[in-house]
Amino acid sequence: MSSDTKPKSLRQIQKEQTRELLIETAIEEYGRHGFLSVTTADIAKASGFSHGTVFAHFGTQEALLETVIEVFGLRISRRLHELAATRVGLRDVLCAHLEGLMEYEPFYTRLVTEGRLLPESARHTLIAIHSTISHHIGQAAEIEIQAGTIGPMPMHLLYNTWIGLIHYYLVNNDLFAPGESVLERYGIELLDHFMHLVQSK
Repeated sequence: MSSDTKPKSLRQIQKEQTRELLIETAIEEYGRHGFLSVTTADIAKASGFSHGTVFAHFGTQEALLETVIEVFGLRISRRLHELAATRVGLRDVLCAHLEGLMEYEPFYTRLVTEGRLLPESARHTLIAIHSTISHHIGQAAEIEIQAGTIGPMPMHLLYNTWIGLIHYYLVNNDLFAPGESVLERYGIELLDHFMHLVQSK
């Protein structure tokens, strides 16, 4: 620590912890009840804080929603970024993507099903997340295309085929895995199927 870097005060630490708890509670509440049903009052009650505390940290419900989506995206993309730096294969990157989505499956399912109804700023945040994830998957795919292990194809088709497959199962989770994690049940099977589709013939 440099001499001009001051340690955080107890108040600063408590403020950061409160903010983190509000975000975690919001992820759970949005995943359980949906973005359109959950209010800031619901999040305050579920987290054990006052309604005023939520607004002290986020200002508006839209700001809270945008922050929660952004935090989710950072967590997913951080792991993919670490993998991309080690030049692992496409399957490894897709597997890490699956694992990240599985950890937040109820929340992400709500994003998929209610995304078009979100405020514009939140939708832009979601688009930025997909852009980042697509970039990392594309990097891994390009290496394998050059090596000849998967067939040449436009990156947008490769990514959209993968994400479309995942989204179809999530949106129809009541058909594929009622009351369970659809990605836990079918994730590896979907991954195997996708890799078979893109393999160089």
